Amino acid sequence: MCLELSHEGREGKPVGTIFVVGDYKEVQKYCQEGRINPFKGYTEKQRNILDDDIRDTVKEIAKLDGAFVVKGNGVIVSACTILQPSASGDKSVQGLGARHAAAAGITSHTKAVAVSLSESTGTVRVWRLGTMITEIERSARQQPEAPPSSGTGV
Repeated sequence: MCLELSHEGREGKPVGTIFVVGDYKEVQKYCQEGRINPFKGYTEKQRNILDDDIRDTVKEIAKLDGAFVVKGNGVIVSACTILQPSASGDKSVQGLGARHAAAAGITSHTKAVAVSLSESTGTVRVWRLGTMITEIERSARQQPEAPPSSGTGV
């Protein structure tokens, strides 16, 4: 999902977001509702991020501020959620934005894994135990080739 958002984003630019997966009960202790939760009131089946029918909805909501909190089985607990963990102290966060600091912080206080998407670079980072464990840089999409010239100059 994050790799797709990195390329598709909004008008060809990456969309910044965070997905916090697992240990949702503990994660919620460090959360504040940023907006009205767009997934509240729906069944778990309707909120499962693994269901292809919800992919476009998740991509649209990812354009809004805040994080997605997701159960380990793929059910979205909340979206547009503000994460408020204390700073992790991890040096790998220095030079990165608040989104990445929040991902490092929430994973240092819980058993969750966080996946952050940088709005400025499109880089996807995976966080666990307050540390970045994987970084996937946005690859350039190949431009379509120009049609061959007819040589007429017209």
